Amino acid sequence: QVQLVESGGGLVQAGGSLRLSCAASGRFFSSYAMGWFRQAPGKEREFVAAIAGSALRTYYADSVKGRFTISRDNAKKTVYLQMNSLKPEDTAVYYCARARTYDTDMDSTPRLSGEYDYWGQGTQVTVSS
Repeated sequence: QVQLVESGGGLVQAGGSLRLSCAASGRFFSSYAMGWFRQAPGKEREFVAAIAGSALRTYYADSVKGRFTISRDNAKKTVYLQMNSLKPEDTAVYYCARARTYDTDMDSTPRLSGEYDYWGQGTQVTVSS
């Protein structure tokens, strides 16, 4: 059984930074791509960033490119999301997720929520203007 636990959310002023963490349980953590998604009130869940099992490939939504950085520490079974230059429109509940399929080539960066099967409970990020 895989469990994902996010932490690091909070209230920050526009222009500030936060670092989210997602600790995973279960085996073969490094064999799966991981992703971050977010959901703002009244909106659908949207893709933020993904990282391959090897950490050698990453992918970002256009809205966060250049401001957010996804990384992972496979030894600690943890994935991170460093968020800089935060904007009020980044306010949302942030979720980490594990990809549904084994990252055979170690370069997968899935971007659709249906490509993930395990999800954390979410952590709230609020950016004030």
